[in-house]
Amino acid sequence: MQVLISVYNKTGIVEFARELQTKYSAKILSTGGTLDLLSREGLEVTAVEEYTGFPEMMDGRVKTLHPRIHGGILSLRENKKHMEEAVRNNIEMIDMVVVNLYPFEEVVAKGADFEEVIENIDIGGPSMIRSAAKNHKHVTVISNPDYYQIILEELKVNKGQISENTRRELAREVFWQTAKYDAAIARYLSDGQYRGFFAEKISDLRYGENPHLLGSVWRDSLQSDQAGGLITNAKVLHGKEMSFLNYYDTDAALGLVREFSIPAVAFIKHANPCGVGADVNLLEAFRKGYASDPRSAFGVIIAMNQKCTEEIAKEIEEQKIFVEVIVAPSFDKSALTILQKKKNIRLLETGKIKPIQEADIKKISGGFLTQSPSAPSAPSAPSAPTKTQPTEEQLSDLMFAWNVVKHVKSNAIVLAKAQATVGVGAGQMSRVDAVEIAIRKSEGRSKGSVLASDAFFPFADNIEEAHKAGITAIIQPGGSVQDKEVIAKCNEYGIAMVFTGMRAFKH
Repeated sequence: MQVLISVYNKTGIVEFARELQTKYSAKILSTGGTLDLLSREGLEVTAVEEYTGFPEMMDGRVKTLHPRIHGGILSLRENKKHMEEAVRNNIEMIDMVVVNLYPFEEVVAKGADFEEVIENIDIGGPSMIRSAAKNHKHVTVISNPDYYQIILEELKVNKGQISENTRRELAREVFWQTAKYDAAIARYLSDGQYRGFFAEKISDLRYGENPHLLGSVWRDSLQSDQAGGLITNAKVLHGKEMSFLNYYDTDAALGLVREFSIPAVAFIKHANPCGVGADVNLLEAFRKGYASDPRSAFGVIIAMNQKCTEEIAKEIEEQKIFVEVIVAPSFDKSALTILQKKKNIRLLETGKIKPIQEADIKKISGGFLTQSPSAPSAPSAPSAPTKTQPTEEQLSDLMFAWNVVKHVKSNAIVLAKAQATVGVGAGQMSRVDAVEIAIRKSEGRSKGSVLASDAFFPFADNIEEAHKAGITAIIQPGGSVQDKEVIAKCNEYGIAMVFTGMRAFKH
């Protein structure tokens, strides 16, 4: 058996190579740092440049790109012409290729400069493992250290042989890795523009959006968790299997609490918030959010941007809230003890939740729509075209309401007071209907509240409804041909209004 070993990740490679050499008399070819390591550990290793008769050059850019290497990997053993050409060119067969690649994505993630990133684009490695994977009928290719022990076990059971099924599985692993690797490079070289994604299936789901549909959940393999708090990387600590809608709604909840630097809690139904609260105290944020619409908070998703505490767990228990999912950066042990008494409740731990800049993708028949990340927070000092200017307290609540309304399906209206929602109107075809629903949901708490609208008001009738409900300040994008009429109506009723200059539709 002749084995070519050249690895960046050297985890377990010495032990693996020693087993191959001592038990199966493997002849080992190697390069660079791998060669030095194996030699220091007392293994008999031949340098690739000695084997090819061609020196490593150009700072290591060229070392394994040679016919004696690729001929030994790619030749078909049963093909008489291939074997004659191999003999004529002094090419020996290579039976196993053990190669893993330069850590391109890690180098990008750490913020390396362009030159360093480019030097971490592996050329020889992908070429060798792709050659070996293509010829997996004859060659075993190992591109992941996780397979070392599996291969040693199979060699032991099969008296030094690797089955064709295993070689094919290893080949699939290679083409998966090289496809992902090339996609990561293409994404980096796109100068920050989103050029598609590369996904791997995490699991099948019990069903899709409805029971007659098949469902599955996938991870964007090019999206690292450097930002923190990605739903696809969350740990399920307890409860039933996550469903299609659990994933969808929980991700919506995470996106909302991600908006806040202070403790925040969101109660989500059908991807819309029925209640959101923010406070320096997480328990108070929870109580504020729940009080917004306790009737709707049934079969709810609860997200928080701080550790879930025993106090929160007790509050859920005391209020007898039927919860589908709780997602948080972490959970106190005492909170877990209480919550895990509920057999079916799903508890997801995300790690620290940080802002992310992830492009948005929407599927259309035959393709995709993509767009840049959602609207940023409103300007810290938005323009106020009305005679009545917002107070500091109103401005704080307006910013809170704006951060929430971005996560409500359009047409969207959010009423807020004291850093808590008091009424939400979501997904209406008419904006005034959304206003009326939000006011009705507030059950009288709209008096003294502020209002956020995800798009401009086309008519002043919205202001009429707001005035009747006792709303004192409004935040909206502005830009309607009826702005003058809307401003005049606010002035008539002494309502402060600010323009963000940006729309926040969410479909």
